[in-house]
Amino acid sequence: MKRLLSNLTFQVIIAIILGIIVGLYFKPFAPIAQTISKVFISMITMLIAPIIFFVIVLGISGMSDMKKVGRVGGKALLYFEVVTTFALVIGVTVANLIKPGANFVSPANMDTAKLAQYEKQASEMHWGDFFTHIVPGNVFEAFAKGDILQILFFAVLFGYGLSKMGEAGQSVISLFDKLQKVFFNIMHIVMKLAPVGAFGGMAYTISTYGIKTLKPLAMLMGSVYLTMALFIFVVLNLICYLFKFSLWQYLKFIRQEILIVLGTSSSEPALPLMMDKMEKFGCSKSVVGLVIPTGYSFNLDGTTIYLSMSVIFLAQVFNIPLSLGQELTIIGILMITSKGAAGVTGSGFIVLTSTLAAIKVIPVEGVAILLGVDRFMSESRAITNVIGNGIASVVIAKSEKEFDEAKYQAAISGGK
Repeated sequence: MKRLLSNLTFQVIIAIILGIIVGLYFKPFAPIAQTISKVFISMITMLIAPIIFFVIVLGISGMSDMKKVGRVGGKALLYFEVVTTFALVIGVTVANLIKPGANFVSPANMDTAKLAQYEKQASEMHWGDFFTHIVPGNVFEAFAKGDILQILFFAVLFGYGLSKMGEAGQSVISLFDKLQKVFFNIMHIVMKLAPVGAFGGMAYTISTYGIKTLKPLAMLMGSVYLTMALFIFVVLNLICYLFKFSLWQYLKFIRQEILIVLGTSSSEPALPLMMDKMEKFGCSKSVVGLVIPTGYSFNLDGTTIYLSMSVIFLAQVFNIPLSLGQELTIIGILMITSKGAAGVTGSGFIVLTSTLAAIKVIPVEGVAILLGVDRFMSESRAITNVIGNGIASVVIAKSEKEFDEAKYQAAISGGK
């Protein structure tokens, strides 16, 4: 019983139930619940800039000798971009078809003045503004304001410059790696407060909008799980077929890692295990050493699906009509911001917050609506991320003729 009480998922479940009860029967509590939710969001927001900066810098500088691994790294990055773009497009398409956020609240409950403002901002969002804004005039100002797109741009250049230093840059990389771990430790502390944030978010949502809000949240969660299943068993299965290996045998081979991810709700604990498993599966050590760690920042298929669907969901919630061109713009922004997600619990929530802050169309406060179900969607995100990165290793290894068929046959025969 003690172990169950200490389980974060169980705590979030209890917090959600309590939030529903308080929201239904203690409506005057709504302002306090909103404050609790806002404080939790602020704690997440304060970590966005440094975490994304260190993740991107270390991801790029970790490629070390660019000449030696240029071809493999280039193939990996191209593969990551193509596959995650497919994930984004699928997520947006399913969200538009199912419309989980439609009729979330009645127009009477919305601030019409703010709604008009959001609609005006949506109509003014253009590709040109995005590209001109992404380059910071002052890097320190970008960090001070928490401008995620500008921080990402600077981080990419910084990481590339650091990778060119070779051994001389190792001390900086080591320092950044330690600083990143510090911020990850802070994140772990903050995520322990997720039940409190979920309670506040759910209590405020239910007391403000009523019990009917549970239906679209359930629809969103179901839509995300359905989309990720489609992505794994259709898109990734097709990739496996084209490169002549079995998705089912692969999933069977990494079943222990999948269970670890399911239990921890994070793909990070499976990182060293996946590197070892993919070598045993037939991939060369050099390919695995480059593709798997890089993929943890650049190939987060599950996270990209979650981000795309959540953004469209919130646009539907706030009744903000988005044209095809605007949705393509959002996809373009997500192609960048999704690369800033680390493999820790809550990373998708962090990047979603930063994406909303970057596009300045959908209110950042809207993420409070997702607090109640985010924890459960994080499990599907992490599992999809791990599965996708392993398949990427096989694809790159086969394309480089660095895949051992004998090891592969032994692996699928033993299943260990």
